[in-house]
Amino acid sequence: MKNMQQMMKQVKKMQEDMQKAQEALKEQVVEASVGGGAITVKANGHKEIVAITIKPEVIDPEDAEMLQDLVLTATNEALRKVDELTAKEMGRFTGGMNIPGLF
Repeated sequence: MKNMQQMMKQVKKMQEDMQKAQEALKEQVVEASVGGGAITVKANGHKEIVAITIKPEVIDPEDAEMLQDLVLTATNEALRKVDELTAKEMGRFTGGMNIPGLF
């Protein structure tokens, strides 16, 4: 019975540590740039876009589609980096296993 209590304490501590790590991810920011730095997108560890920077020379009223493509590409790259960051940070708790719904 004592082993079960000890195991439950360890599980509870791991859950608390995971919660703290998930909260800390919100404070971490990743950045992705495309077009030679023409567009930069920053996202936090909760997949929230926190900033988009567009250099003025990229804005061409005659070619809005190019600007849209650059913003889309930079945003998707930033979100991909968030996924990598999350997997790395949370992988400490899961031993690299991908557990659906965990994070």
